[in-house]
This record gives sequence, C-alpha cells and structure tokens, in this order.
Amino acid sequence: MATTIKINGVDRSVDVDDDTPLLWVLRDVLEMSGTKFGCGQALCGACTVHVDGVATRSCVTTIDSLGSSEVTTIEAIGQTPAGAKIQKAWLDLEVVQCGYCQSGQIMSASALIAENPNPTDQDIDDAMSGNICRCGTYIRIREAIKLAAKSLNQGG
Repeated sequence: MATTIKINGVDRSVDVDDDTPLLWVLRDVLEMSGTKFGCGQALCGACTVHVDGVATRSCVTTIDSLGSSEVTTIEAIGQTPAGAKIQKAWLDLEVVQCGYCQSGQIMSASALIAENPNPTDQDIDDAMSGNICRCGTYIRIREAIKLAAKSLNQGG
C-alpha cells in the first residue's frame, strides 16, 4: 500500500505493508544506510531516529504508526543545532571506535540536548541507557554530550 512519510523534511512515497518497520523502509526501500540494524527488538539503540524530535527505535516503529509525524535520520541530524553540536563533539573527542552504534548514539544524544540543554550525568545515563556500544566508548560519549551541551548553551 502506498504511504507518504516525511523524512528529513521531504515527503517520500513508499509502497509497503502498513506494518513494515520504519528501519526497513529507510534501509531497503529508500536506500538510506545510516540507520543501522542491531537487535530488531528495540534493545540496542542502533536503529534510533527522531520522530517529531523524540528518539525512537525504528526497528519496532511501523509505517502506519507515523501518521503525519516527521522523521529525522542520521543523514540530516547535522542540520539541527543540537545534532551539529553533537557531531562536532563526537569528532573533537574521537568518540568513535568501530562506529557501528554511533548513528544511534548520536541520535539519542542530540534528542537529549535538544530537550535538556543542561543534562546531568544521571540525565545522560537515563537518555543513553538504551544505546549499547560494543566497544565501550561510554565515557567518551558522556564527555561529548557535555561538550556539545556546553557549546549549544554558549552559542559557539
């Protein structure tokens, strides 16, 4: 069934079943490979995107549940103030090791500082708890979130 969804500010028409997970529409239908498949059960965070600015696991989000919501993926997160700051901090602090989980990490982190520009360590832990990093870069991730939040608050 043809459905129109708004992805990264662009209306896209896709012909998929209503119960198709957003992850597979992004990766297989629209050939947007930035959002990763991890567990398929919303437990690892690799598939995180934003739906109306909220970090959302795309592997369990069906197309029919989106309605008129706007989806933002890793391909466009750098166009948002929070996303741009997070991406810069990720590079400045060399957060990435293997990189597989990083698109999901960046999406969760940017949603956090967009909502809470002054996160505490507990806020960071809570927001990032659903994102698993096999390489264990959690300390660098936390520091990058703090750096990005500080930069966002200072307008720099």
